[in-house]
Amino acid sequence: MTDLQALHDATHTMVMGVLNITEDSSSDGGLWLDPAKAAQHGRDMMAAGADIIDIGAESTRPGAKRVSEADELARITGAVKTLIPAGAVLSIDTTRASVAAAALSEGAQIINDVSGGTLDAELPHVVADHDCLYVVQHWRGWLVGSKGANPDQDTSVYEHGVLTDVHDELMRQVDGVLAAGVKPERIIIDPGLGFSKPGIEHNLPLLTGLETFRATGYPVLIGQSRKRFISAMLTGAGTAGADGPTMAQRDDVTAALSALSAEHGAWAVRVHDVAKSRAAVIAGNTWREYA
Repeated sequence: MTDLQALHDATHTMVMGVLNITEDSSSDGGLWLDPAKAAQHGRDMMAAGADIIDIGAESTRPGAKRVSEADELARITGAVKTLIPAGAVLSIDTTRASVAAAALSEGAQIINDVSGGTLDAELPHVVADHDCLYVVQHWRGWLVGSKGANPDQDTSVYEHGVLTDVHDELMRQVDGVLAAGVKPERIIIDPGLGFSKPGIEHNLPLLTGLETFRATGYPVLIGQSRKRFISAMLTGAGTAGADGPTMAQRDDVTAALSALSAEHGAWAVRVHDVAKSRAAVIAGNTWREYA
C-alpha cells in the first residue's frame, strides 16, 4: 500500500518515467502500443530507477488528434492491471474523468491532468472522491494553434512575463480544484513546460524561477523531457546535425535539467530516459544536501 502523504511530502527529487501508449507522441509514438511491450517498458523503467511510472494513452503534442474514450480506457487499464502487481507507483496522464476513475479503481495512485482541471469539469470531483494525488498543470488549451508555422503562437503571449503569468494562472486553476473538494495535501503543481510555451524564452524562466512555484507550498513536478525548447537550445549552440538534434543529445540536456531541478527542490522530474535522469537526480539531490 503506497503511503500517499509520504509520496506527496518526499524530501528528495524523484524520477517519473514516461510510458506513452500512443500512436503519435513526438518522440516515441507507436513504440509501446502492444500491451506486452508497454508492460515490459514499464518494468524496465522501474529497474532503471523510476520512482513513478506515468502512463498516457493520448498525445498532447501540438496538433495531436484526440483518441476515443474507449481506446484510452482500454490502453490505460490494461497497463495498470499489469504494472500494479509489479509494485509500481502509477501516475495516469489523462484529462478524462472516466479514465481517471477506472485507473484509480484498478490501483493507480496519481492523476496527472495536463489541463489542470479545466478540460473535464468532473475530473477534480473524481479525484476528490478517491484517496490519490493530483498533478495540476498550467494549461491554456489544446496546442492545435491557428497562426503561421508556430503551432501555438496564439496562446504563448505572456503580458506580465511568463513566470508571473504562469504562476498566477496556475494558482487560479488550483483554486478551482480546491473548490471541487480536492484536499491541498494531495495537490502537486506543474508549470507545464512546452504547453503554450514553444521557445527557450518561455521555458527557461520557469526553470530558473522554480522557487516561485515552490513558495506556494505545493510540490512541483517538472516535465522538461525532449521538449521543443531543448532542441532549440542544441540547434542554437550549433551542435545539431542536418536532421536536428539526436534523441541522445536531447536526453543529455534533459538529464542536465533534471540535475538542476533536483538541486533546486523539484518534487519529481518527468522523463523518457530514466537511467540518465536517475543519475542526474542523484547528483542534484546530493548537491542540495551540501548547499
